[in-house]
Amino acid sequence: MCPRCAHESISKLAGSPVAGAWEVLQCQRCLYTWRTTEPDRRTKRDSYPEAFKMTQADIDNAPEVPAIPALRGRG
Repeated sequence: MCPRCAHESISKLAGSPVAGAWEVLQCQRCLYTWRTTEPDRRTKRDSYPEAFKMTQADIDNAPEVPAIPALRGRG
């Protein structure tokens, strides 16, 4: 379950080169990403800070994330 939005659909993005040491997971609804070795306040819904939890309505009403501007040339 996603610590941030409680969604059940989680994908594995990466795994440790040492088998079973850690995984990087991502929520398919809110796109929150975490490594399984992070503390409970980042990986467990019950310990995740209330101020940062999201609902579907929060996601639907979130402002658009601005595009990253092009790099400036040198000189």
